[in-house]
Amino acid sequence: MVRLTQITTRGGDCGQTSLGDGQRVSKASLRIEALGTVDEANASIGVARLYMSGAEEDSILADIQNDLFDLGADLCIPYATEGEESTLRVTGQQVEQLESATHAVNATLPHLNSFVMPHGTPAATHLHMARTIVRRAERCVVALDKHEAINPNGIVYLNRLSDFLFVLARLMNDSKGDEDLWQPGQGTGHSPPKSTRDIG
Repeated sequence: MVRLTQITTRGGDCGQTSLGDGQRVSKASLRIEALGTVDEANASIGVARLYMSGAEEDSILADIQNDLFDLGADLCIPYATEGEESTLRVTGQQVEQLESATHAVNATLPHLNSFVMPHGTPAATHLHMARTIVRRAERCVVALDKHEAINPNGIVYLNRLSDFLFVLARLMNDSKGDEDLWQPGQGTGHSPPKSTRDIG
């Protein structure tokens, strides 16, 4: 159980912070960048939840926010091949649950023949913004993985999460008939190549 009794510690005033194992690292490190971006993604989902109309969808987003805290706990303790039993790590089960939710939502949506414009209802717009932040978090975690060993489930979870936020944003627009698609070359006066028009 996490216990927070003092918020201002002054421990980070010199540009360093502590990991979960007590190790001190620079706030400019790849690990802290990854942690901060996962936290930003979590907060952006919290904003999106303000606009959700369905209790079921909001409940799934609440579970995802909890999973992202798990991911933060995972990233704040360097990955090891031994002695992992007591360390909180993102699991394959969490990835599978997210995949199942994505498939369930996507099955209700019309097929796409172009890319979706990231706007529409307030709920959809905030979900699209959250999706792009999750993508950035994924890039940060992949960059960290190039330098230090990490739990591979963390990368997979973020990849699946951006998929889920995409289809959920589509659902929020589809229910209002408010989904617009990219029209290639619309502002240029040139017709797009056939291969672009026939996406999907």
